[in-house]
Amino acid sequence: MILFPAIDLKDGKCVRLKHGDMATATIYNDDPGAQAKAFEEQGFKWLHVVDLNGAFKGQSVNSAAVGSILKATKNPVQLGGGIRTIAQIEDWLDRGLARVILGTVAVRDPDLVRQACKAFPGKIAVGIDAKGGKVAVEGWAEASSLGVIELAKKFEGAGVAAIIYTDIDRDGVLTGINWDATIDLAEAVSIPVIASGGLASIADIVRMTMPDACKLEGAISGRALYDGRIDPAEALAILASGAEKARAR
Repeated sequence: MILFPAIDLKDGKCVRLKHGDMATATIYNDDPGAQAKAFEEQGFKWLHVVDLNGAFKGQSVNSAAVGSILKATKNPVQLGGGIRTIAQIEDWLDRGLARVILGTVAVRDPDLVRQACKAFPGKIAVGIDAKGGKVAVEGWAEASSLGVIELAKKFEGAGVAAIIYTDIDRDGVLTGINWDATIDLAEAVSIPVIASGGLASIADIVRMTMPDACKLEGAISGRALYDGRIDPAEALAILASGAEKARAR
């Protein structure tokens, strides 16, 4: 079970939003590379990065900041936000990303996702962001008519490495992850699911170790880490202990 610390990039800085609203951005660090290094030193083994400007614009905007992150950490990095073409995917993977996250394009052009999975095995994740159970696109600015599980099932057998499921209504407001919807999704597909949106406290970390959550690959934490609501050492120890108990079962 992986706890992914999050770096959301807006205008080259590490920020957190509420409900995906760019006007609510709180700046936590002016130096994304330093933040990435800090997470590595705290013991995290992965990093989740989102180019917020890119998600709205439809193309990468914070490339320099992402580059500084890749230079600063040895941890594998997954990136989403504005990546819409095979050429963009290839470019980012060549620059050292471990995984590229495809969101809007997964709704608009699912065949491109399948093509990318074949071209770059194990390197493609799908981001499914939902509001009221329906998938949102274009940096959450636009709603679609697709249901979450309906979209996820389109990629069964395609080779998608993971689905990152975000409940927009909970994102950045520390109300706890929508465990029911996340676990329902994990049970509906064979693709590993990563929970995102609302992780608030150590109680959520403990919840990750429960038997019904064992199908998840992990969860993403942003504001709770930046605000000190979650102690990294304590959280990682809980997850390590939970993994040992799961192996013993």
